Amino acid sequence: MTALDSDRTETRAAGQRKPGGVLDREHRALSVGIVSVVMLIAFEATAVGTAMPVAARELHGVPLYAFGFSAYFTTSLFAMVLSGQWSDRAGPLAPVTAGIAAFGAGLLMSGTAGTMWLFILGRAVQGLGGGLVIVALYVVVSRAYAERLRPAIMAAFAAGWVVPSIVGPLAAGTVTERLGWRWVFVGIPVLVVLPLVLALPAIRRSASGPADPQAPRPPFDGRRIRLALGISLGAGLLQYAGQDLRWVSLVPAVAGAALLVPAALGLLPRGTYRAARGLPSVVLLRGLAAGAFISAESFVPLMLVTERGLSPTMAGLSLAVGGATWALGSYVQSRPRVEPYRERLMVLGMLLVAAAIATAPSVLVPAVPVWTVGVAWGVGCLGMGMVISSTSVLLLKLSAPGEAGANSAALQISDGLSNAVLLTLGGAAFAALGGGSVAAHAAHGAGGGSHPVAFAAVFLPMAVVGAVGAWVATRLRT
Repeated sequence: MTALDSDRTETRAAGQRKPGGVLDREHRALSVGIVSVVMLIAFEATAVGTAMPVAARELHGVPLYAFGFSAYFTTSLFAMVLSGQWSDRAGPLAPVTAGIAAFGAGLLMSGTAGTMWLFILGRAVQGLGGGLVIVALYVVVSRAYAERLRPAIMAAFAAGWVVPSIVGPLAAGTVTERLGWRWVFVGIPVLVVLPLVLALPAIRRSASGPADPQAPRPPFDGRRIRLALGISLGAGLLQYAGQDLRWVSLVPAVAGAALLVPAALGLLPRGTYRAARGLPSVVLLRGLAAGAFISAESFVPLMLVTERGLSPTMAGLSLAVGGATWALGSYVQSRPRVEPYRERLMVLGMLLVAAAIATAPSVLVPAVPVWTVGVAWGVGCLGMGMVISSTSVLLLKLSAPGEAGANSAALQISDGLSNAVLLTLGGAAFAALGGGSVAAHAAHGAGGGSHPVAFAAVFLPMAVVGAVGAWVATRLRT
């Protein structure tokens, strides 16, 4: 054992013997650093969502609108598996570094794209970076924080979304209207510098290297890497088929399903798709919650811009309150008194999510005030804060130290795969019911709605998925 490995082992042991707070001297630099990484991802997500309707319209790609979101989730699926193995084998430092670099490169690609397909390619590169980073951060938490501190650091992750959720839509909308949507993508990479400076040295000191420095490093599991490629390629083929509504599209649809289904079964815990109690239901619930909510949220700005005539800035601000309520929900789950009631809290959270998604399309009726969406989404984000942070806490609680990377990857795969599949289905329904023609209304700044049924076909099925998630939340106890 090297001196550096010995220091790391002693630091981790000390953290387990006498855990302080997430902002005590031992954890302060690391906590601030990794939360700054989360803030970068959050700012990108909120800013891009605001600028996306204008980008899709100017690149003549509104029929491909869902691809702008689902391409991110598709490539992140492969990156999550790679990051899980990479982190378990050599520590999370390298995946975080590579992920942040890819994230910034993808933003630049999208910001300089001349066609919608090049724009989507940039989003795919962002997905590679995001997948590497998010799994590696979970491994950092599992190694550097005692179990009783993990709910608090997960709450801090959620709090990291508050400022970006408020500032991001306003800044992105203003930049989009005054300078153009490209500056939203080109400008965000500047923010990469802060996470690099804060996070990487702290991760190197407290969470780098393998979980057991004395044990031989396990080799990369080639089978899981192949399954990861299969799941990404399968999801991509399904998305393509969903956006090209012709009989010939059945060929990529069948091929995509043939790749996707066995790969997903091989990468997720056994029993996930039948909601087996314990870890499988935790992983399944994460996918249902994230997939339903994010898929619906992706269409909220487009619905408000095209159906109610809002500006991109105002459409983005309709989601701003969600960052604060998401953080509030995550804070609630972090309280020690809540721990015995965590499963009940998650059932309540999923019911709030389902209700919010079902309420959002009510603004398709002109008599319904536009602010209804903001209120509904604030309630939904409160529920998501309770559920998402709790699934992370439960997953780490049920994982051995050497399995944290693989199990975190499974959790994120469920999240990303559900996003990709549900966005594909929602995008296909949207396009099939004439949603692509809303570009004409957006171009003239007109409301009134050309195809409100297309939006309803996205939101209402996602509300049903959220309700199913409430049932799965009753099966988390082993």
